[in-house]
Amino acid sequence: MMDLITLRAGDARLQLAPGAGGAIVRYWWERSGAVHEWLRPATRDWLDGRDPYQASAFPLVPYSNRIREGRFVFDGREVTLPRNRPPERHSIHGHGWQGTWTPLEVSSSTARLEYRHAAGAWPWAYRAEQRLALASTSLTVELGVCNDSATAMPAGLGWHPYFPRTPRTTLTAAVRAMWLTDDEMLPARLETPAPERDPSRGLAADEVVLDNGFTGWCGRAVIDWPELGTRVVMTAGPPLDVLTVYTPPRRPFLCVEPVSHVTDAINLVVAGRADTGLRVLEPGETLSAAVTLTPEIDARPRA
Repeated sequence: MMDLITLRAGDARLQLAPGAGGAIVRYWWERSGAVHEWLRPATRDWLDGRDPYQASAFPLVPYSNRIREGRFVFDGREVTLPRNRPPERHSIHGHGWQGTWTPLEVSSSTARLEYRHAAGAWPWAYRAEQRLALASTSLTVELGVCNDSATAMPAGLGWHPYFPRTPRTTLTAAVRAMWLTDDEMLPARLETPAPERDPSRGLAADEVVLDNGFTGWCGRAVIDWPELGTRVVMTAGPPLDVLTVYTPPRRPFLCVEPVSHVTDAINLVVAGRADTGLRVLEPGETLSAAVTLTPEIDARPRA
């Protein structure tokens, strides 16, 4: 069994697994005799097998989502990354989610974790940090990645939470455009989303299948469970200006991921796009971001 860290603040609880991708295992409230799960609790399969896709949430460093076939060219250097999620043909979600994080500081309600990556197939050394701060009414996750190598490094950040999904779960988030994808969920073209696929109008998770990035995100998203009388407000500031939404069919969760760049950003840059959100970190430079979840409970479920 892996070692877990449990944070407490009033009625709020948070469990972390530094040795399994620095992932969140569970985030919940125990209030007035009721238990409210704000993220999907990790499954027993994950606890036994450490499959990050079964966690509650995990960090995305030093890039989010897919890089086509794990290949790109940066500053004249050809890079080939391992396919880290077979049978997926592409490299996905960076390294931190599959790595071991070291606890640097832990208190009753906060934890600071570090992940160090030596240069290899990804030819830059870097270190990443997470600081998780639990309050009685909120959870804040601060992320950072610092280039520890001697040359400039392409970089991005993101956070990959799994929210519980009920038959009436809705997502509302103001966005401007949506990346339509090819058959391998890689970006093909940027368009205004159709009304039924537009989170700006509010979308029902059970009525639409998405695995898409939305640009021009306002930095606020609401995941609403009306039959439970609960919701979570998620907020994030720059550079987390892209919102990736994943609503797979017939699954008990949805993912609403604040990220700093679009999928396969580094290859889109090579193709000439200047609106991907990809950052370039000089030696010693750090990219930082923060996400806050604020749960809310109504007096009674809503019709």
